[in-house]
Amino acid sequence: MAEKQKTLKNSFTIEGVGLHTGKMTTITVKPSEPDSWYVFKRTDLPNQPTIKADVDNVLSTRRGTTLGNDHMEVNTTEHILAALYGMGVDNALIELDGPEIPILDGSSRFFVEAIEKSGLQDQEALKDYFILKDNLTFEDPEKEVEMLAVPSPDYRITVMVDYRSPMLGTQHASMYNISEFKDEFSRCRTFVFLRELMQLVNNGLIKGGDVDNAIVMVDSDTSLMPEEEKDKLAATFHRDKSELDIVGIGILNNVKLHFTNEPARHKLLDIIGDLALVGKPIQGHILAARPGHTTNIAFGKMIKDLIKKEQKSGPSFNVNADPVYGITEISEMLPHRYPFLLIDKIIEMGENHIVGIKNVTMNEEFFQGHFPGNPVMPGVLQVEAMAQCGGILVMSQIDDPWNYETLFVKIDKVKFKRKVVPGDTLVFKLNLIAPVRRGMVAMKASAYVRNQQVAEGELMAQIIKVRNDERVKSEHSS
Repeated sequence: MAEKQKTLKNSFTIEGVGLHTGKMTTITVKPSEPDSWYVFKRTDLPNQPTIKADVDNVLSTRRGTTLGNDHMEVNTTEHILAALYGMGVDNALIELDGPEIPILDGSSRFFVEAIEKSGLQDQEALKDYFILKDNLTFEDPEKEVEMLAVPSPDYRITVMVDYRSPMLGTQHASMYNISEFKDEFSRCRTFVFLRELMQLVNNGLIKGGDVDNAIVMVDSDTSLMPEEEKDKLAATFHRDKSELDIVGIGILNNVKLHFTNEPARHKLLDIIGDLALVGKPIQGHILAARPGHTTNIAFGKMIKDLIKKEQKSGPSFNVNADPVYGITEISEMLPHRYPFLLIDKIIEMGENHIVGIKNVTMNEEFFQGHFPGNPVMPGVLQVEAMAQCGGILVMSQIDDPWNYETLFVKIDKVKFKRKVVPGDTLVFKLNLIAPVRRGMVAMKASAYVRNQQVAEGELMAQIIKVRNDERVKSEHSS
C-alpha cells in the first residue's frame, strides 16, 4: 500500500545543555511541508538562517555530527535526527536558540517521548524511498571500519563494535525493521572510555559533560592517573576525585545499562541519525563494523552520490521482461484504439507506480505529416502516451474499468530533453504524487530512451464513470 509522508501533529519544545559547547539551548520542533525533510533554524542569529539536514552540509564529525554553512552551525545533530527518522517523521522544522542540540541523557529517548506525545499526521504526498538495487561497499583500513549496504525490502541495520577492551569487548546489535527503534534503541546512551576524556577536555570539548549524559567506561586502573588529570575530570563530571580511586574497572557513574549491548545499540542509533542526512527514507540493509560519525557520513555521501547518479542517468529497465499487461489487456482498460493507442505493454506495476513501453516505428500515422523528412515524435503525443500509461495503473485497480474513463485536468512542469525518433523504445515510468482522492489522480511522469530521460512532467486526471452496461462487460469478458 502507498505510504503517505508524515509530519508532527503538534510542536514540542525541549531545553538542555549542549555536550560540547556547554551552552543551554531550547529547541522547538514544528510540523513542516511535504518533501521538505528535516531543516534546522537558528533563531538566535540575525535573519534566522536555516540549513537542511544533508550530508553535503556536514561541517565536522568530531565526537558528533555538525552541520554548517556560511551563516550558521548546528552541533550534535545525530540524536534528534535518529528520533525523527525512527518515529516515522518525514518532514520537520527544528528551531534552536543556540549552537548545539541538547545532549539530555545522551540518547534519543526524550525526543522520542516528545514526538509520541505530539502525535503524527499524514500529508498529501507519498514517501519517496531510496531503494537500494545493488550492493554498496565502504572501507577505511586506517580506522578498521567496514560498511556494506545490500538490497532489502525493509530498513535493516546490523552493527559490530570491537574496542579491544577488558571492559567492552566485541558487541553486536541488529534492527530488523525501523518499527523496533522506539523500544529497542532510542534510550541507548552515548558512551566514552575514561582514557579518552582527557583528550576531549584538553581540546575544549564536553564543556557540558555530566555523569547524567554519558556512560563512562573504565578499563584501566584509575589509581595510577596523575592528580592533575583527576582534578580536571572531577571538575568536568562534577564528582569528587576520590571516587576515581575506587571505581576500578567498570562504569564511572555506576549506572545500570538498559541492555548488555547498549554501546553497540547506541552506535546503531548514531547510524540512523547520520544516514538521515541522505535526505530520503532508505530501503536496504546496512551492515557496519566499528562505525563512527566520520565513516557514517562518508558512507552516507556514497549513498547520496548513488541517488544523484540515478536521478541523472535514469533508472535501468528490462524492456524484454514478460509483460504484466499485453496489448489485449491494455485495450480492455483503455478506450483508445489505433492509431491513438500509444502503449504496447506494461512491464512493471506496483500500487503507486507503473512502467510501460512504446516501440516507436516509421509506420506511425503521425510521421506522415510531422517532419516526414526528419521524423520526430511530437512531444504532445509523448505526454499522451505517459497519460495512457498512468490510466492503466488507475484502471487496473478498478473491478469494472470499462465503466470508467480518465480525463486530463492539468498538465504541469513538462520538459522535453531529447528527440524521440523511429527505432526508439520509449519507456514510461509514472509514480503517484499523492493518494487517489475523490477520483482525482496526480502523477509524476518520466519518459526514457536507452535509460536517458527524454521527457518529464506532472499529470493530473479525473476518473469519471461513464456507463454501467452489462453488455459491454460481457463483450470484454468474452
